[in-house]
This record gives sequence, C-alpha cells and structure tokens, in this order.
Amino acid sequence: MIFGITLILLSIIAVPSLLLSKKPDAKELLAKIEPYQGWIGLILCFYGVWGIVFSILNLGWISTFPIWWGTLLAGNIIQAVLGFMLGFSLINTYVLSKNEAAKEKAVILREKLAPKQGKLGLIGIFVGVWMIVANILFF
Repeated sequence: MIFGITLILLSIIAVPSLLLSKKPDAKELLAKIEPYQGWIGLILCFYGVWGIVFSILNLGWISTFPIWWGTLLAGNIIQAVLGFMLGFSLINTYVLSKNEAAKEKAVILREKLAPKQGKLGLIGIFVGVWMIVANILFF
C-alpha cells in the first residue's frame, strides 16, 4: 500500500497544473514544496528502482497474484521515472557528477521524458489508486 501512496503523492507533485485547476489555493502549498521537490524526486526515484528490484525478486507472484505483480511493477516503473524527472538536478549533481558520458545520456533521457511528464503524472495517480485498491482486494 505504501508504494501506491508514494506514487500518488509523487504524481501530484509532478502535475501541478492539474492540482491548480481543481484547487486554486493549492499554489501556496506547491510553493512550499518546491524547494524540496528535487530531494523528494531523488528519494522516490531510488524507492521506485528498489520497487522494480523487489518485483523482479518476487517473480514467483506471477503464478499466484498476476494482477498485483503487474500493478506493482508498473507502479514502480512510473515512480522511478517521475522521481528521476523531478530529482534530475540532484541526480545529475550527486550521482552522475564524475561520469560525463552518463551525464550526457541522462540529459538526453530527460529531454525525451519531459514532454510526457503531465501524462505520466496522471497515469501515476490512477495506477497509485489502483495499487491501493488491489492491495486491499488481493491481500
């Protein structure tokens, strides 16, 4: 359930225009979160990567819980990508600072993913809600 909750929160941060259209006074809240957005993205990127590893380590769930396993893997992929996008500046500074080739590849990847951030954030909200529902239904 924690994977779903973190995915929803990350997706809301990634799609501020959606939140602002529903609640105009949310701009103040987003302004408070903005200085920490990079750290939130960095931490949740690594958390998403751990979730992908966790899904692969529990590959045996495909035979018993195929829907849950697929949901877990999809949600963690989305979380890793959104976390990468939000924490890109910190990832570039702290993780890739010594490897120029990796920095260039990360910039290219970021440029490809940037136009899809809004759609990915919306998908992340839906997948996060489904992760919570699936966790309640199947466990």
